[in-house]
Amino acid sequence: MDTTIERKVSSWLNGNFDEQTKKALLFLQKSNENELADAFYRNLEFGTGGLRGIMGVGTNRINKYTVGMATQGYANYLKQNFPNKEIKVAIAHDSRNNSRFFAETTANVFAANGIKVYLFEDLRPTPELSFAIRYLKCQGGVVCTASHNPKEYNGYKAYWDDGGQMVPPHDKNVIKEVEKILSVDDVKWSGGESNIKIIGKEIDEAYTEMVQSLSVYPDVIKKQKDLKIVYTPIHGTGIILVPEVLKRFGFSNVHIVKEQSKPDGNFPTVVYPNPEESEAMSIGLKNAKEIDADILLGTDPDSDRVGIGVKDKQGKWVLMNGNQTAVLAFNYMMEARKEKGISKPNDMVVKTIVTTDLIDRLAEHYGVKCYNVLTGFKWIAELIKEKENTENFVIGGEESYGMMIGSRVRDKDAVSAVAILCEMAAYEKEKGNSLYKKMIDLYVKFGLYKENLISITKKGMDGQKQITNMMESYRTKPPAVIAGSDVVHLLDYEKQVGTNLKTGETWTIKLPKSNVLQFILADGSKISARPSGTEPKIKFYFSVIDQLKNENEFEKMENALKGRIERIISDMQLK
Repeated sequence: MDTTIERKVSSWLNGNFDEQTKKALLFLQKSNENELADAFYRNLEFGTGGLRGIMGVGTNRINKYTVGMATQGYANYLKQNFPNKEIKVAIAHDSRNNSRFFAETTANVFAANGIKVYLFEDLRPTPELSFAIRYLKCQGGVVCTASHNPKEYNGYKAYWDDGGQMVPPHDKNVIKEVEKILSVDDVKWSGGESNIKIIGKEIDEAYTEMVQSLSVYPDVIKKQKDLKIVYTPIHGTGIILVPEVLKRFGFSNVHIVKEQSKPDGNFPTVVYPNPEESEAMSIGLKNAKEIDADILLGTDPDSDRVGIGVKDKQGKWVLMNGNQTAVLAFNYMMEARKEKGISKPNDMVVKTIVTTDLIDRLAEHYGVKCYNVLTGFKWIAELIKEKENTENFVIGGEESYGMMIGSRVRDKDAVSAVAILCEMAAYEKEKGNSLYKKMIDLYVKFGLYKENLISITKKGMDGQKQITNMMESYRTKPPAVIAGSDVVHLLDYEKQVGTNLKTGETWTIKLPKSNVLQFILADGSKISARPSGTEPKIKFYFSVIDQLKNENEFEKMENALKGRIERIISDMQLK
């Protein structure tokens, strides 16, 4: 075994670690040297969002010690930024195995550093943590979750005083402080227990009232209160608040998927507890078919992502993708607010650069300003902060099943999204329409946009290098033609420069630097390349468009666009 790894293992066996940890290490030494090496070959990185990894012993795992060291670094940074001030943080956790333990560990370390801690009494949705930071006027916060990852994972998401995840300069600066914590002996583990206050019902009530205030058409819900809703929390935190929020909105015919209703970190009915996966929604779909529901909704374990199912024209159930769900929600919030006379001249909506451009078209139609930001809700939160005195934020979203409605939560929020999506279904039903039909109507009016995403993993030690070379090649020698269509523009978000490849004209991209490239084709297609910052993976996002003359041609046109995406993938040799 590598001598560096051996030294690390020895320091854990001889250091101030609990006996259970040492026993687990000795067991690995005897039984699984490869697993031991993987657990220690590197330190789990505190990235710009926090920590995420497999649970277990070792420096490359999520455990009491890696969580404690991260918290000590974050506590030190908070104290630097808010001198001579009482510092407060809020802490929440999801339904994953050990999440409560990690939340309590985090609370104890903050408290031992003289920081006032508001710790939720039990599991809660991530968006409620974001809300609580603002509500309790905290300087920061943490939620222990690994979102929709498999059951072996857990994590730690760090927030700033606006309720959003950290953006520059705080994200990089807090990483530096975490990296200064070289030993578990640098961590204050206990001694400040009196600084911890348990919270729960008061925040639940304030948050629920806030979500209720987002309703545009409560009078429509009164008429459609029997809308048949099937909801699954996929063994997560949604069960804590979603049923109550739907009840407060006025919906009385809500069916919870029993098999997935109990919070359980083993996620016994699914492999990936992710509403993006059809497998995770399959039991809900079965329930929805059995009772002939109007809408199916599912949220991930920490309730920040939502997926929906609806019936097509033939009554067959289909799962909407993240772009389609976002289009329906954005359209509803703009259309319904305008129809009711509550829209404002300074309304704005925000999406990410890899989310469907159909939203830009909709915003233009309604006379609403639409901003595009980098991928991740922290950038939407930052833009709200920047514009909150001059513009009125209505809704934000991204293609990966996340939405944020109203500005009092600064992270993606599936709890409020479920409520608004159900209200939207009621609104369309009251008009004798369906959500599926509404989607087709929007395609006929504004163009049929078809999106797809592929993720490519380059394995082995040189995987990251292959991806770096791929991006460099695209940058320096961009393709002139892709799938028969000229490449007109190259947008390089790393260099913050857009280039017209036909004329050579350039312009500045006014967004933070990010290793993303976009090719805009003459036929309106858009291809985005975005490597992962932590894994040897690269994602390619594809968007193609054509005019749809009428709803009867939808399936034919959709298949044609699907074929166009396949040609692009083939032409770029991505498969």
